[in-house]
Amino acid sequence: MQVSENSVNNTASLKNLKGFDENHPPEPKLIDSCVHCGFCLSTCPSYRVLGKEMDSPRGRIYLMDAINEGEIALNTATVEHFDSCLGCLACVTTCPSGVQYDKLISATRHQVERNYPRSLPDTLFRKLIFSLFPYPNLLRVLLVPLLVYQKLGFAKFFRATGLLKKISPRLAAMESILPEITLKSFQNNLPTVIPAQGEKRYRVGVILGCVQRLLFSPVNEATVRVLTANGCEVVIPKSQGCCAALPEHQGQTEQAQALARQMIDSFAKTDVDFVIINAAGCGHTLKEYGHILEDDPEYREKAKEFAAKVKDAQEFLATVGLTTKLSPLTDKLLNLVYQDACHLLHGQKISVQPRQLLRQIPGVKLREPIDAALCCGSAGVYNMLQPEVADELGQQKVQNLLNTGAELIASANPGCTLQITKHLKLQGKKISVIHPMELLDYAIRGEKLKI
Repeated sequence: MQVSENSVNNTASLKNLKGFDENHPPEPKLIDSCVHCGFCLSTCPSYRVLGKEMDSPRGRIYLMDAINEGEIALNTATVEHFDSCLGCLACVTTCPSGVQYDKLISATRHQVERNYPRSLPDTLFRKLIFSLFPYPNLLRVLLVPLLVYQKLGFAKFFRATGLLKKISPRLAAMESILPEITLKSFQNNLPTVIPAQGEKRYRVGVILGCVQRLLFSPVNEATVRVLTANGCEVVIPKSQGCCAALPEHQGQTEQAQALARQMIDSFAKTDVDFVIINAAGCGHTLKEYGHILEDDPEYREKAKEFAAKVKDAQEFLATVGLTTKLSPLTDKLLNLVYQDACHLLHGQKISVQPRQLLRQIPGVKLREPIDAALCCGSAGVYNMLQPEVADELGQQKVQNLLNTGAELIASANPGCTLQITKHLKLQGKKISVIHPMELLDYAIRGEKLKI
């Protein structure tokens, strides 16, 4: 059989296509489990906004397969579709074939960061994010100029004029979710060990988070009070750092692994029964340590043991049960809506437990929004990297929450809280967004909410 010269040239050019390397590319077996039924399309936030097949889980799986087979290249045209994914994992929940899209997109993102040269502006912006957010001590230093920036009125000026958005939409998106910086943001006053109140039931470790410990320190304080009030001795290692969620979700392999090792080491000699986390995105990553460090012979088993101890705060309390009396949060019926964070609902399959806890508070009526499973657009740092798509999703989410008629929104993830608060303000709504652990803390202490 004669082979044409064009065929030979085409074969040679395909072999020269830049694709995935041999270090954990998306697994063909996982790719083949997709039967292309399309059930994922209606639940995929990027597809709902962009309306393109390649911006859906099914479309991205097509691309992964084609790159694996050497049919197309890992280039700007393909990477933009991988970047448009929020990683919300709604498709994993919906898929009737059990496609493990979470593993596929994770493997792909690590491949992209190793094998695709991003533009200089994109590279610099990502370096800014990953050199800053996973390091709370460095972030705390940055809060000083940000405090001055807000107090002198620059925030109001830039938001009113839209000047920053004209200079850099991404920087404007980052600035737009910045909450008010207060002196509380600089505090680091939780002791290493806090004794249980009454009979000790468990010894638990608490992870403080990065953004959480600085911008939402009252959430951590409330979490500790709720745990100790329910018979838990709390341990907070000072050496703990970032959980690795942000770099892991964006394919920063070495940084994610280094941070995971540091976290494991910080709890190594604490002898805790469980490791408690109150941020949804962090919890999902902490439970994935066995996967993140699967190639590390020294930490492989340590990572599995650590991950097995990790519990979301609401998951833990719903399982072991509350032992303290809860008081009403207001003097009248409180209409409350719970916002499902994607990495709790889809990543950790935690949905019933938070609602069970909130319903135990006297005088609370829980409302349910439509499209509760749809991402708010925060998705880690997605609202900074893809601000236009994120803004549309944020607007939809807030409207759905408002349509419930609720007077208060409960959110168990700092990213979701920042995103929802931003879009509430843009719509001129003065409704508070509060963590469920803070609500439990108020109910335990008998303190009334100001709504």
